[in-house]
Amino acid sequence: MYIDFHTHTFPDKIAERALAQLISQSGVPAYRTGTRDSLVESMKRDGVDVCVVLPVATSARQVPSINASSASLNGLDHIYHFGAIHPDCENPEEILDGIKAAGLRGIKIHPDYQGVYFDDPRYLRILEAAAKRDLLTVTHAGVDLGYPHDVHCTPDMILHVLDKLRGIIDGKLVLAHMGACVQPSEVLEKLVGKPVYFDTALVLDRYPKTCTEIIRAHGAERILFATDSPWADQGEYIKLFESLALTEEEKALISHRNAEKLLGIR
Repeated sequence: MYIDFHTHTFPDKIAERALAQLISQSGVPAYRTGTRDSLVESMKRDGVDVCVVLPVATSARQVPSINASSASLNGLDHIYHFGAIHPDCENPEEILDGIKAAGLRGIKIHPDYQGVYFDDPRYLRILEAAAKRDLLTVTHAGVDLGYPHDVHCTPDMILHVLDKLRGIIDGKLVLAHMGACVQPSEVLEKLVGKPVYFDTALVLDRYPKTCTEIIRAHGAERILFATDSPWADQGEYIKLFESLALTEEEKALISHRNAEKLLGIR
């Protein structure tokens, strides 16, 4: 069984334009059209049983419409949607209450796209409030290829946040891209063993041996299989994951058991 804990979709009317802009900015190709239908097609083709869609609000005004859409689609076609929030939102607690009431399991933030450093007090407020409502927070971590010269979520910033919110967000924070995208040495040095989850999005094809090292050091019980579709091909990522030098128990934890626990599904 496979649960892809990190995917993205766009409304049909803007998907083509949004992908073109992001491809131009990052230089990373897209493997699907970015629509919800294309994700469903990929799941069926590649044997992915469940997906989590992580929306990103690039401004506070986008938050209500994104969350209304996420709530209306959540659970359909075995796709679970998280909520969106922006550090400029004036009422984050109220927004998080609405996300919780809608039955969504968490939120996604992207410090690079939102233009705010991860240890900014606005994010600290959101992270604390989300954790107190038993909501997960998934954050982009490390280098974003569209913004390579100004990293808004570094391992040191993550350590600062974990220190500030010690005991509050333990087990409620997911660091995308195996802890910090294209910064694996810093992950091994600073983040392994911390009370956070890592996902495998967009890194298995970049440094698979180091990913295995990180998994062993951090513990398979805190790793989530993820692709970052449409920026990675789900079928190819399953093949990459299956090729890692892991035990069958470790693979089962990463491919679905950890995600089942966090999502509250079987």
